[in-house]
Amino acid sequence: MATSTPSTAYSRDLGDELRKVRETSSELTGAALAVRLGWDPSKVSTLENGKYRPSEIDLVQYLSMLGKDIDFFEDFKRRFRYAFEEYIVQVSDNLRTLAMAESTATMITSYDPQAVPGLSQTPEYADSLYRMGGYIVEERIPTVVKFRMDRQAILNRHNRPSCLFYIHEHALQTQVGDAQTMEDQYAKLLFGAPTIRIVPATAKLVATSCVLWEYHKAMPVAFTSTDLAKVFVQDPGAIARTRLLFDRLAEVALDEEQSRKVLADYVGRPREELNERGPRLA
Repeated sequence: MATSTPSTAYSRDLGDELRKVRETSSELTGAALAVRLGWDPSKVSTLENGKYRPSEIDLVQYLSMLGKDIDFFEDFKRRFRYAFEEYIVQVSDNLRTLAMAESTATMITSYDPQAVPGLSQTPEYADSLYRMGGYIVEERIPTVVKFRMDRQAILNRHNRPSCLFYIHEHALQTQVGDAQTMEDQYAKLLFGAPTIRIVPATAKLVATSCVLWEYHKAMPVAFTSTDLAKVFVQDPGAIARTRLLFDRLAEVALDEEQSRKVLADYVGRPREELNERGPRLA
């Protein structure tokens, strides 16, 4: 029987990728593959759920049984080398681990001092935000915007995660795109978003954006990103500090009803005022 190891967001992603390799490269079930490999059935299941740290021999046997070559093996070996670390850093355009970590969470708490959270953005706002950043080539922008919109499907599931999004009022005051883009974005936050709590512009709080994903049977994951990298953290001390930040946000943020009134005020502002308000970033 395989010895289970505490999983990480990245190990679960890699395990799921192995499962998809098995399903697309063969007609074998996990149990049938285990029989052919001479493994305990639980070993394949534990590996594909990201809860087993495979040796090189394990990976060679698993992938060669599915007809994969040495280059394919070397790629997985390289990635599994860091899969169980408490800090995982990925390049900014690697979106698979993010999508899986997000879609399997049962609770999502986020804070952003500069922008509307991705799960609540309109397509036009997301497009303008990417163009503002300047770190994605223009040809790729429609693709990454579609990916961001596709991620929002998790909010329509019957078993959707509970969500609490803290948004700094500076993000509402910063014009991304034109006035119509901002007006539509305010309306989506007011009428179509999960629980929103606004951090007033006057609040004395210095913090960078972060997300906390929580799960039924796995450790929480703290996440932050920049234009250059995405960082996934499962260090208990870092998780504790993230919880302290959200405790502080709960103290200074408006409650849900007050936040809706603020958003309603933004939605109801004259178009001329929207054109004149705040710095233009896109």
